[in-house]
Amino acid sequence: MTQRWGPTDIGDLHGRTAIVTGANSGLGFETARALALHGASVVLGCRNADRAAEAQGRIRTEFPGADVTVGPLDLADLASVQSFASTYAGARVDLLVNNAGVMAIPHRLTADGFEMQFGTNHLGHFALTGLLLPALLRSPAPRVVTVSSFMHVFGTIDVTDLQHERRYRRWGSYTQAKLANLLFAFELDRRARSGRSALLSLAAHPGFAATNLQATGPRMDGQVLVARAIEVTNRFVAQSAANGALPVLYAATAPRVHGGEFFGPHLWMWGHPTQAWCTPAARNAEAARRLWEASEQLTGVTFDALSAGPLDRSPGAAT
Repeated sequence: MTQRWGPTDIGDLHGRTAIVTGANSGLGFETARALALHGASVVLGCRNADRAAEAQGRIRTEFPGADVTVGPLDLADLASVQSFASTYAGARVDLLVNNAGVMAIPHRLTADGFEMQFGTNHLGHFALTGLLLPALLRSPAPRVVTVSSFMHVFGTIDVTDLQHERRYRRWGSYTQAKLANLLFAFELDRRARSGRSALLSLAAHPGFAATNLQATGPRMDGQVLVARAIEVTNRFVAQSAANGALPVLYAATAPRVHGGEFFGPHLWMWGHPTQAWCTPAARNAEAARRLWEASEQLTGVTFDALSAGPLDRSPGAAT
């Protein structure tokens, strides 16, 4: 890849529809902004409608004429995921960026009773991808980019206790979810290739990027000084959210990428995008299969469209 790849290297995206989850701030916002700048029709999939509308306004102010819409999406509520995905029944989606997430928060449950970090970061995106699969497969070159973290290296997967019911540890839950993101992305790639699909499933991590994600947990605990210390560290040590989004944008738009690849900053936590190393646990096909089956059971979402083979994209086919 180009050593100093940046947003100016993104090609013309007119005619392509992209969905970015968690796009009202941080990495999601910067990803959506760059995609819109280059002509994509971008959907901001966000839980907070007011913040999403503000993000939409910022992009339109900077790029008049940008095609940016807001779609209400709460990944911690499978009914919301189902409602969002139903909007695209019969439509075409070219790119899905699974970006939204929570980090190291106190123990909470989703609307469906899942542990919040695993439920939001992994199960919500698993269900969303499966429900959007028919729309993605209508694209001649669909991509799914799942955002993980360098923290996945500390993660372990125990399919008998995915909800951390025996003992909840906020960082243990977070790193499990980030490892699950990679297992999902790589297993989706394997299943896409097995089903002869054109879909590319890739993963990316932002390194150490300054977002509001890191301070959320301490704020929820009322640890004001810790939250402020994190904000200071972000200001002076972390790279910007725009730079953190570069590996995601590379995975989403670069022409010569392959399914199953993983991208991150070239200095691991900082720098321009390059191929990233992941722990061998992330490439464990058996662990991925077991996680996939557990995720299907928990969400009720399957990926049957992949096993059906490529959709008919002939001129007379439905679009």
